[in-house]
Amino acid sequence: MVRSKAQGEEAEWEIASNEADVVSKTEKIFVEDAFRQTEVPSWKKQITLRAMVTSLILSLVFNFIVCKLNLTTGVIPSLNVAAGLLGFALVKGWTKTLSKVGLLKQPFTRQENTVIQTCVVASSGIAFSSGTASYMLGMSPFVASQADSGNMPENVKKLSVGWMMGFLFVVSFVGLFSIVPLRKIMILKYKLTYPSGTATAYLINSFHTPKGAKLAKKQVAVLFKSFVFSFLFACFQWFFTAVDGCGFSQFPTFGIQAYDNRFYFDFSSTYVGVGMICPYMVNVSLLIGAIISWGIMWPMIESKKGIWYSADVSASSLHGIQGYRVFIAIAMMLGDGLYHVLFMLTTTIRSLIAKSSSKKDSSVVTPDITDQDAQIANYDEQRRTEYFLKDQIPNKVAISCYIALAVISIITVPFLFHQLKWYHILVAYIIAPVLAFCNAYGCGLTDWSLASNYGKFCIIIFSSWVGLEHGGVIAGLASCGVMMSIVSTASDLMQDFKTGYLTLSSPRSMFFSQVAGTAMGCFLTPLVFWFFYKAYPIGDPEGTYPAPYGLLYRGIALLGVEGINSLPKNCLSLVIGFFIAGILINLIQELLKRFETRFGIYRFIPSPMCMAIPFYLGGYFAIDMCVGSLILFLWERKNKQRATDFAPAVASGLICGESLWSVPAAILALVNVNPPICMKFLSASVNAKVDKFLEG
Repeated sequence: MVRSKAQGEEAEWEIASNEADVVSKTEKIFVEDAFRQTEVPSWKKQITLRAMVTSLILSLVFNFIVCKLNLTTGVIPSLNVAAGLLGFALVKGWTKTLSKVGLLKQPFTRQENTVIQTCVVASSGIAFSSGTASYMLGMSPFVASQADSGNMPENVKKLSVGWMMGFLFVVSFVGLFSIVPLRKIMILKYKLTYPSGTATAYLINSFHTPKGAKLAKKQVAVLFKSFVFSFLFACFQWFFTAVDGCGFSQFPTFGIQAYDNRFYFDFSSTYVGVGMICPYMVNVSLLIGAIISWGIMWPMIESKKGIWYSADVSASSLHGIQGYRVFIAIAMMLGDGLYHVLFMLTTTIRSLIAKSSSKKDSSVVTPDITDQDAQIANYDEQRRTEYFLKDQIPNKVAISCYIALAVISIITVPFLFHQLKWYHILVAYIIAPVLAFCNAYGCGLTDWSLASNYGKFCIIIFSSWVGLEHGGVIAGLASCGVMMSIVSTASDLMQDFKTGYLTLSSPRSMFFSQVAGTAMGCFLTPLVFWFFYKAYPIGDPEGTYPAPYGLLYRGIALLGVEGINSLPKNCLSLVIGFFIAGILINLIQELLKRFETRFGIYRFIPSPMCMAIPFYLGGYFAIDMCVGSLILFLWERKNKQRATDFAPAVASGLICGESLWSVPAAILALVNVNPPICMKFLSASVNAKVDKFLEG
């Protein structure tokens, strides 16, 4: 489930890391020739007890990280580098210790490393696609109270660990079987690249060659140092946050007025790390979106208070300024999503037609490769194909399991959500395999997974189908979960098959490690979310964990059941404008990419999806991420190779350290242990009033 792709707004464009560089640099390295003398273990020996234990430990860690990111801004970077590195470090350290005392029975192989990485990212993938910070949270009474309209018993569902965990277990495994019968066509016949899966495979292969292992050990050491710094700095900041609005995270970097419009650097090492992993234009797009919205649009609209919307509505009401923020952001996301869905479907159909109408010439040899190199490359391909075709999962078994799990889901989901009827779920499961194929195929071509785009469109379709009076809001949000889980896990599994193909990992071991990781995610994700949910006011726009996508997803459902009636005055014109803008920006970028080759201007066109995120949240996290980009840029100017080798490790450490501090911080909050100091910033005039009051 590598995410260097446009995968769901929270992480939907989850974010191309420096892994992509690995592929281009190592394409001509004939990997299997280097491992010619290394025995490949059977699939049962690839899934070891130590691999599962390591995966469980790392899954818990990564679930906390992803949950925290989901609940803050929803921007989630690719954590595959960290998963691969930490998996390598833990098991390598364990096997080295056993080897010294003469108890090592099975050496650590790249296949086992692949199993760990697959299992961990599958688990953290559930943390992303589970909807605990989006469609599930959008059902809660607290988020519903912010939306005003549609806030009735039929359209609200109280969150609990029991039904959340049950729902995930019912719907999350179906997608794994929807795409299995097509694995040979995707990997061997069409030879789809799956760039992130390929990059991950090269990364793991490099870990297990002598030179790569040395570099991996250095990367792990750098990651650990970065982790310790981030953890201790987050601990230090905690002491100054006695009440809301206190601490370094509220530092008015650019002045009080800019701070009031959510422009400040909040000293978050997490998002500095995220910024180091994201492409430069992602971070710039976020900053542009923040400037357009909080710097220009919202102050102008707020000046119309009492004219465009009632001056009496609360700041969080969708009938006030919050409505403009939410619905305009939704419009831009839907415009971007519609463009990419249509583009992906067109690309898929054209590619399939081209492949079916043309005969492949398997005798073609790249001109700059010698005959000897060609033989080695051919050996690589033959060896990979041989192991990929071993231990296959029978198509009959896969299809039977899909039907059986779909039947279970059709029966069970209406009990969890009475607003959905069995025929709604049946329709979803009939459509899902087609969308799963399109998503997996498109992901293989472009590295984009559009899972949450399909989910958002499902919200509109099913919520309008059911209707407001019959619980259309809940029906739409629940159907989003059904569709997202199928489409997302299908493309993730095919990525894993590609990684397994390039590391000689058995397809069976890849499948079962994906199943194990999915099970871990279904169990851990609700528990981790509940940990935060009980410790903090989740979904509060002004709180520590605003969870922006809860209200955004509910807003999409309200659009489905109420249409334009739910929009404030003049909001419709702005919504239409930004919806069209989301399509046009992508179209301009694509046209420039195809026809303008001299300057590469298309590289400087901002992403509408990225621009839309700060419309609701503000610019503080975009500034953090731009600081991360600046650090990476200066590092690359000084020593590009060292930055390429170690920047992902530094970024992963920054993300892991601060994210894991949230665990002891939440525990302290649960036992009512509060920070001792409140560090607050006041304007000079307010400070003078406070001094005068204290003197009096």
